[in-house]
Amino acid sequence: MTDAWAVRDWRIRVADLYAEVRAEPDPEVAHRIWVHGRAALLRGHPATPVPGRARASFTPDVAPYDPDLRFVVPVEDADPERREVPTPTDGVVPFARVGRVELPGVGGLDVWWLDSYGGGIFVPLKDASPRTYGGGRYVLDTVKGADLGGAREALVVDLNFAYQPSCAYSSEWVCPLPGPGNTLAVPVEAGERYVPVDG
Repeated sequence: MTDAWAVRDWRIRVADLYAEVRAEPDPEVAHRIWVHGRAALLRGHPATPVPGRARASFTPDVAPYDPDLRFVVPVEDADPERREVPTPTDGVVPFARVGRVELPGVGGLDVWWLDSYGGGIFVPLKDASPRTYGGGRYVLDTVKGADLGGAREALVVDLNFAYQPSCAYSSEWVCPLPGPGNTLAVPVEAGERYVPVDG
């Protein structure tokens, strides 16, 4: 299992990367910063989920930036819902739905709050593309630093930053995956595409 101090450092570096992304006013330039930074972490960080033998040469497959898939939208009210995700390492991870965002031309996504110590906004995504990880991807996971900015009235939801969760790379990791309210009927050909790795 990955060393706790390495995971701590990973989270610091992810938070720093997203701070750099938020500070860049041009979303396409910010995306290039993110692609480069995330690739470096996946290849070289001790807490990478990419298995050992595959790390040195691993390059994420990321779609070119599509400005039509960047949204700044209000978080609308939604009926309360609670999800409790059992995991073998963290016990039951509780989530509370705190709203929903509507993305024109794409569909709607539930916005969740990690309802345990530390909290955080969580927006996973599952789409109909055969090129993305079948279990789904994450767009926002603020408890881990993946935060594109905005507020309830104008949340930044940029699907170009959709990324594979750690469990897409290795069965050592367990990830909460999107439910029905975060499943889109359309393909989202943006962000990270699925790259199987052999560790």
